Amino acid sequence: MYKGSSPRRSYFKRAFQALGIASAVGLTGVVALATGGTKPLARPVARLLSTSQQENPARTRTRLVARIANAGERRYVSTSAPVATAAVSASGDERRAFDLINAERMAKGRQPLQWDGSLMRVARYHSENMARKDFFNHIDRDGLDLTGRADAHGVNGWKALGENIAYNQGYTDPAAFAVERWMISSKHRDNILNGEYTHAGLGVARSADGRVFFTQVFMKR
Repeated sequence: MYKGSSPRRSYFKRAFQALGIASAVGLTGVVALATGGTKPLARPVARLLSTSQQENPARTRTRLVARIANAGERRYVSTSAPVATAAVSASGDERRAFDLINAERMAKGRQPLQWDGSLMRVARYHSENMARKDFFNHIDRDGLDLTGRADAHGVNGWKALGENIAYNQGYTDPAAFAVERWMISSKHRDNILNGEYTHAGLGVARSADGRVFFTQVFMKR
């Protein structure tokens, strides 16, 4: 499925045959047993959710989004001006998943996405939040959706946003598995291959029980 450094289809072939996909908001995934090439944990699991593209209504950002700060988990607060944040480096899993996604885009004749640090912070916040608070949804425990989280992290100047989320557990290459699952789900694939998106960020977090959560945020400027 991938070119260059991407993994071979055979690595996941049998796991794919055993795993159902949740490809739209509100649908849930299923538990699957992996019988393929490497020795996984006893009971691997995977779930996916995808948003459709969200257009930005041209409006002045005057709303305060303080629920994140009130939760004591991040210091991001949205006002009319973005909050200054320190530069954060991408992890190995984040970069690997991002590079595999760009390999898929280029294989289909799309331009590669540009890495965006502010979108990575939005994505990583959501993955960490899901891992820590044990939920799996595009709307977080503070009631914020993708656009609300973008506001809260000072992301502006966008025309459209999209988001894919996933988690899996028990796979030796969780980043490659997440991308592989996204690519065989129509709604996730549509986000990944959308030629209008120019920038993206990807965030990965691990829960205490070993689940690996992925969030990718796409942006059209």
